[in-house]
Amino acid sequence: MNKQVLVQGNFDILHPGHIRLLRFAKECGDKLIVAVNSDKSMGLKSRVNEQHRLEMVQSLECVNEAFLSDLTPAETVKSLKPHIVVKGKEFESRHNPEHALVEMYGGKLIFGSGEFESNSEQYITRTISHGHNFDYKKCQSYATRHQFDYQSINTVFSQFSENRVAVIGEIIVDEYIQGTAVGLSQEDPTIVMTPDRTDTFLGGAAITAGHIKGLGANQVTLFSVLGKDDKADYVKNHINAYNIDTILFDDGSRPTPLKSRYRAGNKTLLRVNQVRQHKISKEIQTDLYLQLESSINNFDLLVFSDFNYGLLPQTLVDKVIALCKENNVRVVADSQTSSQVGDIARYKDMMLITPTEKEVRVALNNIDDGLPILAQKLCEKANPMSLVITLAGEGIFIHLPDQNGQWENDMLPAINRNAVDPAGAGDCFLAASSLALCSGATPWQAFYIASIAAACQVDTLGNQPLSFNTLQQRVLESFKNI
Repeated sequence: MNKQVLVQGNFDILHPGHIRLLRFAKECGDKLIVAVNSDKSMGLKSRVNEQHRLEMVQSLECVNEAFLSDLTPAETVKSLKPHIVVKGKEFESRHNPEHALVEMYGGKLIFGSGEFESNSEQYITRTISHGHNFDYKKCQSYATRHQFDYQSINTVFSQFSENRVAVIGEIIVDEYIQGTAVGLSQEDPTIVMTPDRTDTFLGGAAITAGHIKGLGANQVTLFSVLGKDDKADYVKNHINAYNIDTILFDDGSRPTPLKSRYRAGNKTLLRVNQVRQHKISKEIQTDLYLQLESSINNFDLLVFSDFNYGLLPQTLVDKVIALCKENNVRVVADSQTSSQVGDIARYKDMMLITPTEKEVRVALNNIDDGLPILAQKLCEKANPMSLVITLAGEGIFIHLPDQNGQWENDMLPAINRNAVDPAGAGDCFLAASSLALCSGATPWQAFYIASIAAACQVDTLGNQPLSFNTLQQRVLESFKNI
């Protein structure tokens, strides 16, 4: 049963005290309902009209529902019968007519005060406006060099919906614990923070699949393995929002990967990974392969989204690649080396691989060579059709080899120079570029599209599937600005 919490007030000028009280109220139950007193019901004329006061309250993330009310607080309680009514601490010593009504049906009246440490602005929901910090200055020369315009890109977009995609890899639950840094510990030089709220997202292979579906692919199926824990339940309860099909296996020997980021302001102070990296059992490998084999004719593209937590042992990878070759399914791969160690070179004969510079150097055990030589050596080892080395805030380095030992290189700088959250940029780049390649784009067009997609991704906190409309608008904007 969902506990409904009611707060009623004027909200004349929405200030931090209001926001802290409403956040406290939301924590008291499951659904926060706010009754905003209408102009005519207020004793004093408000400086802000009722519609604007309502919209400000509705903009808060903690508020589930808000409406204008002509009723007194007691009449509102009698009408809605909420489980909990929350009022400010200043009302505790006053007469509260709704108190008896609440107790009559078994509800509670709670008095709460705000916590001064909270950063109130972070609780305001803002309309996502991708592109505000985008810099398209280098896009014109790139598009001119490779002889494409918006019309040709739009032709690629029109084919997105023709693709059927399989994604295989680890699902990661991403937690963002947002708080306020209150100072340094007196015992040791440790930052002390007070957590204010936690946002949870589906990451890893799940967000790669979510991006591909959000960008318009006809069908997306995600193959993965989960632990037997509450995070697995979270995944199963929320993955349907991505509108993808799932084939999920349970493995009680490992937890569902969880990454918790502790943030203050716009900075991450600490990331805690709860993962295990041992290989999935041979039985699960066999079951996963058989499921993929039985449906391989339903796919045009397979994406390896490998975070190197044991879901993709080499024997399984080799069998899947061979299966795709036999059935003319194109394959792309990304293999992370971050806190864990991966090897992008083990993914042979891909249509595209998208490692970071660190991942290339680890795969080759090479800290000396420059990017062009480094890229060619990886191509000689792994034989991809296209290689993109992602360089975080510096953009991307593109390397296209041919069969004669020659190659072409180019580079696109980072389009978003003020990233809100750089996590997930690579997943979004891989999703957009592979979908574009399968839709008839040249590599140059695909990586242009994907660079803008990644710029959109890092413009918001946490992983959320990128929509086709957002990407199309930003690409169109890029041509208008150049």
